[in-house]
Amino acid sequence: MVPHLTTALTGPLLALERRFLTYRAPIEQWLRGQWLEYTPPFYASCDLRNAGFKLAPVDTNLFPGGFNNLNPAFLALCVQAAMSAVERFCPSACKLLLIPENHTRNTFYLQNLAQIAAILANTGLEVRIGTLSPEVTAPVRIELPYGQSLLLEPLVRHGDRLGLADFNPCAILLNNDLSAGVPPILEGLVDQFVLPPLAAGWATRRKSRHFTAYDQVAREFADLIDIDPWCINPFFSACRGLDFHQRRGEEELAETVDALLGRTRAKYREYGIGEMPYVVIKADAGTYGMGVMTVRDAGEVRGLNRRQRNKMSVVKGGLAVSEVIVQEGVHTFETMRDAVAEPVVYMIDRYVVGGFYRVHSARGKDENLNAPGMRFESLAFETGCNMPDCSDNPDAPPNRFYAYGVVARLACLAAAREILAEAGAGAGHVAPDNACVRETA
Repeated sequence: MVPHLTTALTGPLLALERRFLTYRAPIEQWLRGQWLEYTPPFYASCDLRNAGFKLAPVDTNLFPGGFNNLNPAFLALCVQAAMSAVERFCPSACKLLLIPENHTRNTFYLQNLAQIAAILANTGLEVRIGTLSPEVTAPVRIELPYGQSLLLEPLVRHGDRLGLADFNPCAILLNNDLSAGVPPILEGLVDQFVLPPLAAGWATRRKSRHFTAYDQVAREFADLIDIDPWCINPFFSACRGLDFHQRRGEEELAETVDALLGRTRAKYREYGIGEMPYVVIKADAGTYGMGVMTVRDAGEVRGLNRRQRNKMSVVKGGLAVSEVIVQEGVHTFETMRDAVAEPVVYMIDRYVVGGFYRVHSARGKDENLNAPGMRFESLAFETGCNMPDCSDNPDAPPNRFYAYGVVARLACLAAAREILAEAGAGAGHVAPDNACVRETA
């Protein structure tokens, strides 16, 4: 079933959703044209915030780790989309190596990994899992709930190819975001397609560059359906050269926050919005909700206490934070059982394949929900995000989810452009057929 959602969906957002429905044909035609020019990531997830007056992405993950949270009814859709992705990147593929994060003790993450492997296996690929973890020196079988199990095996480099002791794959799929950098074992591979490309990892990628790409996508899309791009696009600025421990760059950060709050207040006045503007400061590279703080006044970043500085100074893997993105905060007015919720949309190739709600009972509508204590509602989407019912109200579930799916695909398109710019001209093109068929002893 679709959970009942308590929202403040009045005024501009209903008009925005109605416009999405009215322009459904031009929207789909435009997106098809974009996918002819830009190759979508193999997979992605997008965190959305629905403020009632604004629907916008706040984060796009190119190494999604929550496939276990999707409605099982969407498995067939996931398999179909994965088939399209495999055919796009490596049409002759027969063997695929899946490389995960080193979370060998995180059951939820391992269930995600098992779901990815099951989806890929159903496309006709032989899938095995090779880990970068130094703890795994021999094959390890891990038992999971519901009768599932995973076999983790140590990676083996064979000259200019990567595989396992007895497995020479055609393609490599990363479910590891490379926060700690690109390990040498992944560098210099020949005739093996690595998905996503190494440049998509956090060793290279920056959120500010993603939202720069998204800003351009949002402007083009807004011109298409004649809306203010701000309705689907959060303001942002980048701030570099920081050292939270030494308080270096503190004043520059405060000035950046003040300027962004000023721009947001002007928009609130334009649209008659009575909410308090805020910004979210995030590490420019990183994930898992680390290195994040919410600010409502520039003075809050001056004289941070030791606990706040420690929180902001490092992210996953203990990496120091010297660059942040200051992003306009987007309220979320969606709730589930009196807890604040935000939708997360999952995509494989250019297709929306489902989603869920991230829910946090201890956080407010203007706070980061990706924090300890969050939970996921896996039955949030009963129907896909690509089948609106134009005869129903704009806020009916299929139509609300269609709007979510449109905005998520815009973020996916921005990621495609971002990857192309990061990795160079070759990143947007398909590998030659022989890249997927070479076999060695």
